[in-house]
Order: sequence, then C-alpha cells, then structure tokens
Amino acid sequence: MLWSNTKLLVLSSIFIITLGLGFLWFGMVKNQELAPEPSPVLSAETALPITSASASATAGVEGERALVTKVVDGDTIVVNDKNTVRLIGIDTPETVDPRRPVGCFGKEASNEVKGLLSGKEVILQKDVSETDKYKRQLRYIFLPLPGDQTLFVNDYLVREGFAKVLTYPPDVKYNEEFRLAEREAKESSRGLWGKCR
Repeated sequence: MLWSNTKLLVLSSIFIITLGLGFLWFGMVKNQELAPEPSPVLSAETALPITSASASATAGVEGERALVTKVVDGDTIVVNDKNTVRLIGIDTPETVDPRRPVGCFGKEASNEVKGLLSGKEVILQKDVSETDKYKRQLRYIFLPLPGDQTLFVNDYLVREGFAKVLTYPPDVKYNEEFRLAEREAKESSRGLWGKCR
C-alpha cells in the first residue's frame, strides 16, 4: 500500500510539472503571437538585436556619427547635407524612381523612416563595401534612443514589415538576423506582408 501511494504521488507530481510546463510554453507562444515584437536594440556588449540595453549602449556601437538631413525613401537617406547612404541588407518598395510606379507599402516605409530618422543623429556602420554602383555609401544605421538604448534601423524595418531582405555579398554581416526578422514579419503578416500579397 505504501509503494502504491508513493508511486501515485510521483506520477501525480510528474503530471503536474508537465502540465505546468505545457501551460507556460503555450502561454509564451500565445503572448509572442499577440504582443508586438519589441524594437531591436543593442547593448554595449553586442551588435545584435536584443530586447534590452545596458548603460551607454551607443558607446558600444562602432561607426561614425552623422546627422540625417534628408530621407530619400525607405532605404536611402542623406547625412550631413552631402552623403547619400543606402541601408545595407534591405530593400523597401519603390517610391522615387520615375521609371517605376510607387510600390505597395512604399509610402508607408518611406514615412516610417522619415518619422524615425529626420533630423536625428545616427551611427553609420560599414560592412565590407564602401559604396554601391550608384556611389551611395553602404551602411547599417543605428539610432540612439532615450534610456541608453539603440535601435538597429535596418533590422527594425525588416522585422516590422517595411522592408524585405536584399543581400549583396560581401556585405552579409547581419544577413542571418535579417532573414529571421523577415520570417517573423511574414508569419505575422506585418506591414507589406499583410497588405501586398
């Protein structure tokens, strides 16, 4: 009888633990589906998107500081009134090419970048190539935010569905991160993935 009670107690404990872990797992999955993805930010120790940043986050991001003086479209900006910068690894729908119609979700992408970057100081980070065939500087863009956080703009635009991944080797430093962000945006029908199918 004692053995039977012990066995029953052990089985009940295993069942309760398994049930609790199941609720925890499904609760996390459901919350991830319902809650918007947090904006990717950087800590001083890493250059990859994470959900929180430590003090002086921008001090840990290598690159040059520049003032965004014009937003051309969703993936091209002008800094310091002279240098045209193309965001590496992403492509937003067309809005300014006179040979092509305005792309689906192009205005939204352009407006998002204008709202994020117009008149702001950013950190420009080079990968391998200096410029593209149009002589635009190729850079990853990091936007310092309040609370010692930094928004990785290229990743953010893909993650929120304003841009697709477009990689040209050798500039592939964040390619895997961008691919994961794009898959999440597609699965959640964010931005152009929900509007332009």
